[in-house]
Parts: sequence; C-alpha cells; structure tokens
Amino acid sequence: MVEPVPLNAAEDDPERSADGDSPESPDAGSDSRSRGKSSKKRSFWKELPILIVVALVLTILIQQFLAKVYMIPSGSMEATLHGCTGCTGDRILVDRITYDFTDPSPGDVVVFKGPPAWTQNEAVPPPSSNIVVRGLQGLGSLIGFAPPDERDFVKRVVATGGQTVQCCDAQNRVIVDGKALDEPYIHWEDGSPHHQQPFAPVKVPDGKLWVMGDNRNNSEDSRYQGADGGTSSSPPAGNVNGAIPVDNVIGKARIIVLPPNRWGGVSDHDPQTNAQPVALGAAAWQQGIPLGVGAVAAVPAVILGRKLSAGLRKTAKRKR
Repeated sequence: MVEPVPLNAAEDDPERSADGDSPESPDAGSDSRSRGKSSKKRSFWKELPILIVVALVLTILIQQFLAKVYMIPSGSMEATLHGCTGCTGDRILVDRITYDFTDPSPGDVVVFKGPPAWTQNEAVPPPSSNIVVRGLQGLGSLIGFAPPDERDFVKRVVATGGQTVQCCDAQNRVIVDGKALDEPYIHWEDGSPHHQQPFAPVKVPDGKLWVMGDNRNNSEDSRYQGADGGTSSSPPAGNVNGAIPVDNVIGKARIIVLPPNRWGGVSDHDPQTNAQPVALGAAAWQQGIPLGVGAVAAVPAVILGRKLSAGLRKTAKRKR
C-alpha cells in the first residue's frame, strides 16, 4: 500500500524547498562550475608536457625507422630538387622502409651516408658551444627545417654492382654495359656547355652503386669522389673509389613536402629501360695501331722489293 504524501511535506522538511531543490545560495552553482573549469585547466597544463614528450618520441621513432624529412642544401640535383643559391631549398620525405626489402635500382634518387672516400676532405663546421643552440639545431635537422649532417648526400643511381659505366657516346650520353642511357632529368645550367666530362670505363664493384647528380656539370659525385684522396677538375680514369656501398643508403626520396608550390613526387625514371645499344669507337691510340703496323711493315717490304729488283736486273745482264 502506498501512503499519500502529506500536503505540508515542504513545510515539515526544512531541508527541502517547494520545488525539491536544496536551499543553497544562488551563487553555489556558479562556484561549482568555476571550480570544475579551473580543475580542467589545471589537468590540461599538467598533461601538456606529457603530450609534447610523446609527440617527440613518436617523431624520432618515425624518422628513424619509417620516413625522414631532409633539406636539400646544394644545387647538384637541380632541377629535380631545388637547392640553388638564392632559392628555398626543397624539403624531401625519404622512405626508409623500401630498401629493407629490396636494393636500390637505376633511376632511384637516394640519400646516403658518405663513405670515407667522400667525406675525408669535407670541411664540417664544429658544433655550437651553446647547448640551447645545439638542441635547436638538432631538433630542426630532425624535422627537416635545418641543414642535414654534412656527411649525408643525395644523388641518383645510374649503375649498380657488376655493371660497367663510362662516358660518353657520340651523342654525349652516359653508357652502361654498352647501352646509352635515357636521362631526361639531366639539367644544364645557363651558360654552361651542354656536354659531360668523359671518363674511362668503370666496373662497379658488387654491393656498391654508381651515383651522379642531375645537374650533371655541377655535381661532385661518383665520377670525382675518392680520386687520389679528393676531388679533381676532371674525372679520373677507372675511379672505383667513387662508388658507394649499398649499406650506406639511408632511403629513397619520395615526395617534396616543402615549399608548398613545389609539392609533388620525386622522379625515379629508370635510365636503363630505354637504353640504346651503341657502337663504341676505339680510343685514339687504338685507332692508330693499324696505321703504325702498316708503316712498320712497309719498311722491310720496300727493302725486300729493292733487293728483288736489283737481283732481277743482274740476272738480265748475265743473259745478255
């Protein structure tokens, strides 16, 4: 049985108002809300350092194992990658996973650690003595907003281990295994001659790569590095020291992420796909061999001919 509520229930219960609310002051609700807001604000500021640390750790892990942003500091890869004087250097996203499952291929634009033959003469500036500046430089390099390590390079793979590379054929094209490469990405600077410095055949050692810059006349690459302990004005003959180990490759350049007007993919056109067989002419000294042999052989032939002629004349006189 349900008992009816007395009509004077509100009067009998001084702790309850007529509408069922407790007789708190009008400001009690607002005080409670403000306390809730302040507690939320305090919790956010407490969590912010944790969020920053987590974000930095994730950034480091991602760039160490998955992908990293690099800044292009020079013009050796113009016009594929900007690094020219007076322009904004490109920031590129480098894929660090691909080469865990496969080796670099001709046409790939790769970032790699320079081997000793490349770095022994590099003038690397000493780190700043200011710990704050060093920290900011390290952070900037980590996220691609500061120049990278001076010992990191970016070039295009032209030939791989076991292949023979040389330059050039009659049409000024690099030759790999007797075939002239198709290289539409080559860049010629204004005012520079549109021809490449020739170099003798080089067989790329197994486990190494022959790399060259797209700005072909302004790139200190495999043609020059490691020659007599440094670079030279013209490619040395048979310079295998310029080839880089596959193990030194950090990753493959995939995307230009900054500046915004340069956003897009990085070409990995394989120059060997449409390579054309060429008939290589012999070197000048080799072309002169037949002439030299003929000249040497002509001397005894002339002497022998004169002796035979003199003998015949003597025989004719005796018969008379």
